[in-house]
Amino acid sequence: MLETRSWIEDYFNEAADAVFIFQEDALVVSNQLAKDLQKELEFDPAYLLEIADAAIKQKFTPSDDCFSCAIRNLMPEISIPIALASDKPHPLPYFLIYHVINADNHVFSLTLKNRGVMSRMDQMANQRQLTNYVSRAHEEERKQISQDLHDSIAQGMYSAIMGVRRLNTEDLSDGNLAHFTDAIEQQLSATLAEVKEMALDIRPSVLDNFGLVPALKVLAQRLQENSGVTIDVLPKAATDGLDTDTQSMIYRIAQESINNALKHAKATEISILLVSHDHFIILEVMDNGQGFDVPKYEHFNGRSLGLMNMNERVKALNGAFKIVSAPGDGTTVTAKFPVQNAVQQPSDTASQPTIN
Repeated sequence: MLETRSWIEDYFNEAADAVFIFQEDALVVSNQLAKDLQKELEFDPAYLLEIADAAIKQKFTPSDDCFSCAIRNLMPEISIPIALASDKPHPLPYFLIYHVINADNHVFSLTLKNRGVMSRMDQMANQRQLTNYVSRAHEEERKQISQDLHDSIAQGMYSAIMGVRRLNTEDLSDGNLAHFTDAIEQQLSATLAEVKEMALDIRPSVLDNFGLVPALKVLAQRLQENSGVTIDVLPKAATDGLDTDTQSMIYRIAQESINNALKHAKATEISILLVSHDHFIILEVMDNGQGFDVPKYEHFNGRSLGLMNMNERVKALNGAFKIVSAPGDGTTVTAKFPVQNAVQQPSDTASQPTIN
């Protein structure tokens, strides 16, 4: 029992937060960091008590000024932002955490947590969460590619192989031979077309060879032919100066937004608008579909690029991402990216490059 108590005391004294424990208005015990902080900053723990008192009274309307009355027991915990050493060049930002330990005996703790440390911990937690989201998204994409290869490409190749075997094992007339070779050729052509379709979804060569705007036009044309939905590309910006990562991200957001509109929104018209201003470029994908309640779908949903994943990947490039939608009002997806130099809008002058 004594050894256990010693362990608890060691843990309390070595805690990374400054902890003060009170009973009524009297300080009962504090850990080593609290003592060091009190000595270094030369403050009275009663000062923390007054701050907690004022914060709690903002939540309630007590009938008197007694801090140790019932008001203290009405809230088991409250967090209060404060700044210590506020009279010095570099004030120290903290959270003061008030926590009830024993309500009957009016025992409570006041804990000082460094806001900078907490902020960094939150950033690390968010980064871990984002990494998990991205990993899951990539795994879903790999799963889909694997399924497509097995269900479509592999089956097409197997069918062609069986046809070739039949040519080698059966004595066919000239007419049947021509029929089977034609069937094999058609099967291989269909399989090749599916391979090209998959390659376009994964990484379109036109994006690398000709740039962002032609790639968006090819994407729109292909999806329009497949779906019958009108998809317009309205380029109001030259994109030659954009870095590769930004161009790829704009293409992916446009691709995912169009696919979402086709799969879920029942849209009949989709417009892709690309506009440049001083120091930034904006992509807008607008559809006239049925719309949706954005807050319900903000988090990762298992598809290749969920809305959460889009937002975080845009922020990774110092961009801004926004979705405006409501049931019955269509959807507008907006992504805004900074550029080092202003990307000039194309003009009608002969000297200005033309994007077809």
